[in-house]
Amino acid sequence: MNLDRTIFAFAGVMVLISVLLTWYVSHYFLWFTVFIGLNLLQSAFTGFCPAAMIFSKLGFKTGCAFQGK
Repeated sequence: MNLDRTIFAFAGVMVLISVLLTWYVSHYFLWFTVFIGLNLLQSAFTGFCPAAMIFSKLGFKTGCAFQGK
């Protein structure tokens, strides 16, 4: 799996976790969902993504998520 797909999967898991925490624990966890959305939005415009930096250091290779396998 390349870095792009890893970031998509990580963001999706984080959103699902934040929704579950909001539903079962406290409505204040909705702010976690807002934080994730704002981080995704700013990374789309600036190219700065802390998760991508961490995953690249873990050995995930860069690549286009929409290319063939």
